[in-house]
Amino acid sequence: FIRKQGLDRLFLECDTHMWRLGDRKIPEGIAVDGGSDWFLLNRKFVEYVTFSTDDLVTKMKRFYSYTLLPAESFFHTVLENSLFCDSMVDNNLRITNWNRKLGCKCQYKHIVDWCGCSPNDFKPADFHRFQQTARPTFFARKFEAVVNQEVIGQLDYYLYGNYPPGTPGLRSYWENVYDEPDGVHTLSDVALTMYHAFIRLGLRRAESSFHSAGDNSCRYYPMGHPVSVHLYFLADRFQGFLIRHHATNLAVSKLETLETWVMPKKVFKIASPPSDFGRLQFSEIGTEWDAKERLFRNFGGLLGPTDEPVGMQKWGKGPNVTVTVIWVDPVNVIAATYDILIESSAEFTHYKPPLNLPLRPGVWTIKILHHWVQVAETKFLVTPLTFSNRQPIKQEEAMKYHSGPPKNAYMEQSFQGLNPVLNIPVSAARLDQAKRNAALVGARLDAWVDSLVGSVWSAVDICSTGPTACPVMQACTQTAWSSLSPDPKSELGPIKPDGRLR
Repeated sequence: FIRKQGLDRLFLECDTHMWRLGDRKIPEGIAVDGGSDWFLLNRKFVEYVTFSTDDLVTKMKRFYSYTLLPAESFFHTVLENSLFCDSMVDNNLRITNWNRKLGCKCQYKHIVDWCGCSPNDFKPADFHRFQQTARPTFFARKFEAVVNQEVIGQLDYYLYGNYPPGTPGLRSYWENVYDEPDGVHTLSDVALTMYHAFIRLGLRRAESSFHSAGDNSCRYYPMGHPVSVHLYFLADRFQGFLIRHHATNLAVSKLETLETWVMPKKVFKIASPPSDFGRLQFSEIGTEWDAKERLFRNFGGLLGPTDEPVGMQKWGKGPNVTVTVIWVDPVNVIAATYDILIESSAEFTHYKPPLNLPLRPGVWTIKILHHWVQVAETKFLVTPLTFSNRQPIKQEEAMKYHSGPPKNAYMEQSFQGLNPVLNIPVSAARLDQAKRNAALVGARLDAWVDSLVGSVWSAVDICSTGPTACPVMQACTQTAWSSLSPDPKSELGPIKPDGRLR
């Protein structure tokens, strides 16, 4: 326990990083204990550790000031070595979902000089653990609806019974990632660029779907920054973004508040005709790869020119194989190529090629080959930025971010010789167009962004959050998808006499 917790190492937190400074000795004459950082402390013990000046408390406070995870050991050790030791009950009343094969992958090296372990989120396959617990259990962790909501529903039914048939929203989950009071300064330029493009995509959808000749009642002009942004999931699948926003109705010149649902288009394709190589199930490009939960935390993969994308592949079981992964930029420059050995039991692989920045904006293509025969390909968008520091981008900044890397060199070595082998022609005309696009600002830049965003995202629907002059616009509260639609499973009422919520 001492070694796993790093108690025999000296740590110091500085500049949002936990630095390991060296080795140290454990104080002699005490029993070191620890475990969970979830516990209950009685008042007498709290007063003791807060106000006592005896050697045990003062020396333990000093020792734990330079400890990686003090809350997982300080209280336990002081309690066990104090006059309160006989009051200890060794049960924290909770189940923790440890899966050390996935939770001990050193995924937090960027914030701490240590390879600790972290619990995994519960999923349906873990449900038996709730039914088999032999000790009193009041709590469990971890649950994350963006990772898996089904198990939360299963536990809900197990404890409280089923909801009535036809209850809305049972398989839906909404998570707010931005709200107007947060302030636009909390958004990245990439996110702000994409959210504005999503708004324009939704308004064009309204015009094409609802508009009739000679009638402007369903035509709009976008106004201001987004009001709110939600992630939307249905049956544990990411369904896209819900952007609430203001727009002026052109028929009556009045401001209305609408919500637009945009969904990513399918960009992963198995080669046609399919090869005899059958292990690859899926491939995706993104940032914020979570090796523990095996998903990208950047839902929707919103990427800009200065991001460092990661390539992920999901595999079925089969014989050991080696595949080649090729990254192709929007003007057909081969940016990177590398081989991956896929072991028979491998489920996921991921790799971040060390590409020189900025990445050229546009739609990139990732090709996956086996024996130089294409197995599949996927695409991802590097969006041009319409904002820099949350202000409309200036031409000098646009050219800096949108021109691609110096001399078109994404890496020290050039892969130009592979272009004819892979039948990926480099077009001088496309290169010239990319140079012209790099200088765009204002409305022409918006138009370029919109054409790119529209190629990989689609506006599924749009609704009104209040009064509207568009007669066929649905009210958001009457839809199944809007963040304002009914969600009875998330409503909290008064606690019942038996202590239950329902």
